[in-house]
Amino acid sequence: MSGSPQGYGRQQVEIGGKVVELLIPLERYLSAGVHIGTHICTAHMRKFVYRVRHDGLYILDIRKTDERIRIAARFLSRFEPSKIAVVAVRQYGQKPVQKFCTYVGCKALTGRILPGTFTNPSLEWYIEPEVLLVTDPRADSQAVDEASRMGIPVVALADTDNRIENIDLIIPVNNKGRKSLALVYWILTREILRNQGKLGVDQDLPEPPEAFEYRVRRSY
Repeated sequence: MSGSPQGYGRQQVEIGGKVVELLIPLERYLSAGVHIGTHICTAHMRKFVYRVRHDGLYILDIRKTDERIRIAARFLSRFEPSKIAVVAVRQYGQKPVQKFCTYVGCKALTGRILPGTFTNPSLEWYIEPEVLLVTDPRADSQAVDEASRMGIPVVALADTDNRIENIDLIIPVNNKGRKSLALVYWILTREILRNQGKLGVDQDLPEPPEAFEYRVRRSY
C-alpha cells in the first residue's frame, strides 16, 4: 500500500503541561470533533474527560483517546482478521466500519443485528468471532450482550454518555459524528496494519480519512 495523505504523521505536543506524542497532529483530532462529548457523562466515562465547557458539554481528553487507540490496535492485531467482527447499527458508523474491514480483512456487521448472531449456531447468519469491536455500546447493545454471554471480548468506541457494562476495552471518542468516526476508524486501520507489518512504521493508508466518511445524500 502506498500513497500518503499529508499531515497525518506523529506529532509531539504539550497538553496540560506534559509533552506527549500523538499518532496524528492534535489539530486533526480537533477538526474532526473527536474530542466533543455530550451534555451527559456516566460515572465510568469521567476519567476520560478533559474539561466541561461553560455550556455543560463534556470534552474528552485527546491524550487518552490517542493512548486507547494504540492499545486497541495492538490488541486487535493479535487476532486472525477473519475472527474479528465489527458492528455499526447507526448510519454514520456503517461506512467507516466497511472501509475498516476492507483493509483489515475482518467481518463487517452493519445495520440491525439479528438475534442469535453470536449465540445460535443453527442460524444461517450465525458467526463465531474471537473479538468484537462496536461503534456505540448503546446502539450496538444486541451485539455486546450476545458477545458477553459467549465470553467474546468487546472493544468499544464510547462517548461520554455511554454505559460501559460488558465492555473490555474503551476507546473514548465522539462516536456520533461523521468526521470523528471516519478519522478514528482510519487511524485504527492504519495502526493495526502497521502492527501486523503490512504497512511501514511511517506509512499511511492509500486513502485519506475522508474516504471512510459516510456521505449524506442531498435531495433537490
